[in-house]
Amino acid sequence: QVQLVESGGGLVQPGGSLRLSCAASGSIFNTYVMGWYRQAPGKQRELVATITRDGSTNYAASVKGRFTISRDNAKNTVYLQMDSLNAEDTAVYYCNARRPDFLLQAWGQGTQITVSS
Repeated sequence: QVQLVESGGGLVQPGGSLRLSCAASGSIFNTYVMGWYRQAPGKQRELVATITRDGSTNYAASVKGRFTISRDNAKNTVYLQMDSLNAEDTAVYYCNARRPDFLLQAWGQGTQITVSS
């Protein structure tokens, strides 16, 4: 099982930027699809972005063009660069790792992102 630890959350002003990091332990990181999800109060948890081991990415329409997901397989780390943040981005963000077949999955503990002036 992969263990995930997020970092980089916090308070940011509208229009600002943050970068989230998710460090993975375990020996099979490179076999996993990595992703970021978020959950705002009163809302369902939603997919933000995913990245495969070969670098293919998918983004939610709400973040496309503003967020960039990347991974460094040598460091067992996935990143989420968030630019042009707005209040709608306020949520708890969760790192996710899964097998491509969904048969094995891990979640980080979540990190709070608050966009406010």
